[in-house]
Amino acid sequence: MIISTTKNSPWQVGETTDKKGIKLEFGDTHQTIRGFGTAFSELGAKALNSLSKKDYDKVIGELFDSDKCNFNYCRTPIGSSDFSLDYYSYDDFDGDYEMKRFSVERDEKLLIPLIKDALSKQSDMQMFASPWCPPIWMKTRKAYSNGIFNMTKENLKAYALYFRKYVEEYHKRSIPIIHIFPQNEPCSNQRFPSCVWSGKDLTEFVGSYLGPELENTGCEIFFGTINGPETDERYLRTRYHNYLGYAMLDKKARKYIKGVGYQWAGRGALLQTHDDYPDLEIIQTESECGDGRNDYYHMMYIFEVMRTYFRHGVSAYVYWNIALEEDNSSTWGWNQNSLVHVVNSKPVFTPEFYLMKHFSHFVKRNARYIDIKGEFSSNCSAFVNPDGSKVICVSNPYDTQVTITIDKKSFILPEKSINTIVL
Repeated sequence: MIISTTKNSPWQVGETTDKKGIKLEFGDTHQTIRGFGTAFSELGAKALNSLSKKDYDKVIGELFDSDKCNFNYCRTPIGSSDFSLDYYSYDDFDGDYEMKRFSVERDEKLLIPLIKDALSKQSDMQMFASPWCPPIWMKTRKAYSNGIFNMTKENLKAYALYFRKYVEEYHKRSIPIIHIFPQNEPCSNQRFPSCVWSGKDLTEFVGSYLGPELENTGCEIFFGTINGPETDERYLRTRYHNYLGYAMLDKKARKYIKGVGYQWAGRGALLQTHDDYPDLEIIQTESECGDGRNDYYHMMYIFEVMRTYFRHGVSAYVYWNIALEEDNSSTWGWNQNSLVHVVNSKPVFTPEFYLMKHFSHFVKRNARYIDIKGEFSSNCSAFVNPDGSKVICVSNPYDTQVTITIDKKSFILPEKSINTIVL
């Protein structure tokens, strides 16, 4: 079977042929696949809530039903992100080191109802969470944008408690937060909620505070989400060795680090990470967000990004914006792509929705990534499911039709297409 997507015809039954094409062969088997998913945000929930109930239910089903996109590993922010309606934390009371006034009540309005609707469709859901910014009274500069964490013992201890209370409150609401990433993009100051951490400071926080605090909560720590290792002229500390590499040399931190998350330029550290720690789980935590045009060209590019991540060991791939309204804009004004574009209160499934579905509909949890060998292999990602079926996701980036042959079966790839073959 082959399913093909072209610019004007998404998700169509493709063509087979008796003619031989470019020969591809399966190679070695590698990492176990955890799953695919998207991220929950207030702006995403707002966009979906503008739909009719019929359309809303259709979208939730298309994204999370096991026989549709089957998203089963998803992200949610701890406090505000750049796709919140505005900026907040769960404890905005200066000096509340014991977290007596901690509350996730804000999330009950938009985030938690959306997550629960997703859970109602996806019984196998797993969730991970990360903050964009700590409570601002814990920063050297009391603002959501820019700045660094104020590394006092009181702040470190209180912030670890903040994480534990978050996990406990979400678990009380039957939302399974299984992985915590201690900081979104610690390499960069941003105009939106952010906080710069050096690798050394994150290592101290994980090893001496966050790790011990989260013991016995059922929630594991993944280092990241790392957006390096690009050279940042302001700090010159965003290279691989100064983040994960540094942390894994520290015995106290390494005890608690069960994996690592990379996004954006962080993929530059994939090869080093996989070489040094082949058994460490790697998560792709945020697909690159585009420019709000939701065009087919960017979808073809993201296929290449996905192939790079899987080729270098990731177990999960997570899209960013679940849905956005017509202007596609973040709180601070960046137009971005989304899986669902809400136009005139109607849902439009974008090219990247179909791209994600080409993987997530067919590749099941606990599948294994397998090598593909041959002259067209750079355009392929292949997996073997627990039931033994093999899935090949393959792009044809050329403006001419291509025929490939694998396991003595031949398939026609339309020009400029994304395809999934199941054997």
